[in-house]
Amino acid sequence: MNVKNKEIVCFGEVLWDVLPTQSIAGGAPMNVARHFERLGMDVTLVSRVGSDQKGVKLTNFLNKSGLNTEFVQVDDHLPTSEVLVKLDEHNTATYEIVEPVAWDNIKLHDNLVKKVVKSGIFVYGTLAARSEESRKTLKELLKYNNLKVMDINLRPPFDTEEIVKEFLAKADIAKLNIEELDQIAKWDGFISMDEDDRIKKLYEQFGIDLLIVTYGADGAKVFDGKQIYHHPGYKVKTADSVGAGDAFLSGFMYKMLNNSSVEEALDYASATGALVASRDGATPDYTFEDIEEIKKMKK
Repeated sequence: MNVKNKEIVCFGEVLWDVLPTQSIAGGAPMNVARHFERLGMDVTLVSRVGSDQKGVKLTNFLNKSGLNTEFVQVDDHLPTSEVLVKLDEHNTATYEIVEPVAWDNIKLHDNLVKKVVKSGIFVYGTLAARSEESRKTLKELLKYNNLKVMDINLRPPFDTEEIVKEFLAKADIAKLNIEELDQIAKWDGFISMDEDDRIKKLYEQFGIDLLIVTYGADGAKVFDGKQIYHHPGYKVKTADSVGAGDAFLSGFMYKMLNNSSVEEALDYASATGALVASRDGATPDYTFEDIEEIKKMKK
């Protein structure tokens, strides 16, 4: 993969996932950043927390995790974000996202621009673009010459067609799940195509270099413009699905940035996602050896 360096910036929401039994630090960009850090990558998180106790606690957590929090801003007016997470009988998560919160107000400043200009990879999603201020900042940061990786993360009611398409058009690599693929296909009138044709249509429509579609426990597909690669997924006992897709993306990019093939990266990503799904929370402790143990399992 042709990038100017392996420095990664992850932009977007940081928050507390309020589960039935406990609160866990989360947010897709933070989860992705933590998995990158665990895989030994140079990663910086860009977000915003409140000046409240929850914000102090979250910043302390991020520092202890080894993340660079220089660009985690503090808001004196808006609160630190909380998301109410509900798990169904299959331990599949749904989310109620409170607003407005601190990460709706991520500000642009010179040092942040310099950091993004210097980086080789910029990772972002759609959720942080729900508010005017953070959306404006994100638009500015997407102007620079680095590899742009979009994790779509449609979260109703913050899944505006216009915004999703605007930011998808800026992506070099995009990851979404099958439900999100179908949502975009409905918007654009190609939902009647068979699944692989929907993948190819989305790829072509937005000029993406690599399109990744995940299917939860049923694996994932990657289209590179020539071939659709399919992985059936590693079968594990699911503890909860929170953060599994974030781990998948980090595992995929980790291998691609280390000159692996798409097929190798897909396999590694599938193992990393399965490992996280088998443990509680979005960013459980694990090692490279744990990922290799998953890869020994039957697909």
